[in-house]
Amino acid sequence: ECKVTIDWIHSEKIDERNIEERLQGLKGILVAPGFGNRGIEGKIAAIQFAREKKIPFLGICFGMQFAAVEFARNVLKLKDANTTEVDAQTKNPVIDIMESQKSITRKGGTMRLGEYACALTKGTKASHIYGRSKITERHRHRYEFNNDYLKRFEENGMTAAGTNPETNLVEIIELKNHPFFIGVQFHPEYKSTVENPHPLFVKFVRAAMEQK
Repeated sequence: ECKVTIDWIHSEKIDERNIEERLQGLKGILVAPGFGNRGIEGKIAAIQFAREKKIPFLGICFGMQFAAVEFARNVLKLKDANTTEVDAQTKNPVIDIMESQKSITRKGGTMRLGEYACALTKGTKASHIYGRSKITERHRHRYEFNNDYLKRFEENGMTAAGTNPETNLVEIIELKNHPFFIGVQFHPEYKSTVENPHPLFVKFVRAAMEQK
């Protein structure tokens, strides 16, 4: 029951010099799915802006992965943190290719596709949004959060709000002490319709409406 005005911003056109001017006035920031190295520093700058300015943020797939990269760089002070999709030589691969993919050389049709279970962490925003402890969501990715860094993330306020019960793959990250800062490895848009919008989108818009 509200009108959503979308301001499409190409991440190649923003950086630390113009980020304040370009993003000021936005009530919410969504970093969408993608791949490759185009515009990644703009994505990271936008995520940092949302995190520090307490603007509601939703990151989907690539957006979630770069939320992890931004947090690692600017909170954990791992300045070279990256995804191995972009920098295969990074010493801090907070996002890395899935173990099941490392031996694959012919990539066609080998992505993690389809619907998978996700166990939600009790007491998180994600668990309140869904209203249950276990969900299923659809995926399309080859890289994942590197659990070697999970303890450091959680010690500094970034929680694994949802994980796959079989592989322990982190499906949802969530920032404490923030109005709404959620990144999801899956694609909620695949299960969202006009008549039945996905709860993540509904709550994201609601959080944006509540911005003063």
